Amino acid sequence: MQIYVNGDQHDVEPGTLAVTLDALGFGGRKIATAVNGRFVAAAVRSTTKLAEGDQIEVVAPMQGG
Repeated sequence: MQIYVNGDQHDVEPGTLAVTLDALGFGGRKIATAVNGRFVAAAVRSTTKLAEGDQIEVVAPMQGG
């Protein structure tokens, strides 16, 4: 299925947000996520199912000031 991650199109297998993040190389990293504009906590990524055309935002924390 096709989804969008930070605006870029990706073809992925249907599944959960956690599985998709792992497949895209984000597994184990400290990140914040949103699906279709709604924040998704790390604790529920493994139960958050994705659908065709979903828009996923992935943000990594920045250091500095």
